[in-house]
Amino acid sequence: MSNEKKRKKSLRKYVTLLDREFPFQTTEAFKSLRANLIFSLSTRPNKVFAVTSAMQHEGKSTVAANLAITFAQMEAKVLVIDADLRKPVQHKMFKQKNKAGLSTLLAGMTAFKDVVCENVIPGLDVLVSGPIPPNPSEMLASDNMKQLIKELADYYDYIIIDTPPVNIVSDTISLLDSIAGVVLAAMSGVTTYESYQLALDAINFAHGSVLGSVITCCPVSTGKSGKGRYSYKYGYKYGYGYSYGYEYSSSAKE
Repeated sequence: MSNEKKRKKSLRKYVTLLDREFPFQTTEAFKSLRANLIFSLSTRPNKVFAVTSAMQHEGKSTVAANLAITFAQMEAKVLVIDADLRKPVQHKMFKQKNKAGLSTLLAGMTAFKDVVCENVIPGLDVLVSGPIPPNPSEMLASDNMKQLIKELADYYDYIIIDTPPVNIVSDTISLLDSIAGVVLAAMSGVTTYESYQLALDAINFAHGSVLGSVITCCPVSTGKSGKGRYSYKYGYKYGYGYSYGYEYSSSAKE
């Protein structure tokens, strides 16, 4: 297995909370993130937010899924929407079928009650992406999507939307006028300052709000030597602020 495949597989492993407990550091990082988001969302018109990244393979889908689990653990009614209609993964994370979902719902082919995966864990529903459509950007920018968010926001305490990387496609930007803001994931040692700033600029230009940033794969010290290694854990930094075929390999110093 290539290093790239190993990295992507490791990024997703913490959704196995469905089968076993989180590592302590990861649990605390997501609880901290949850607490800050609750505070930030308290002054917003709704409690719907997107989780995205500057580029692909920076951990945004894993962050979205684990955030949803963390919110559901405080007995809130939570919904995850997989709005990455180009490379969806939430159905794999939560072990659900993906024959119908957001794409068929927006196309008027199915009803929400027929495609939502209810109580994948207590309090957490998942709306998978459905089949990959030929026009994902247009679907997410449609009146149907805006109306769906408005209606679901009245039912759920929190809605977390997994969206494509900001610097690659415009899908996330088209949702900004319907949601409270964005959580931006960045990978330690991989995401560059330039790509991160470009994502921030795009969100700010569209008058969106950055609710916070999640730094994934933070180096942690192990053993008596105190040497750092890259471990697939999550750190949280609170702050404000087109094709998937593009491969991203630049690195940044932390």
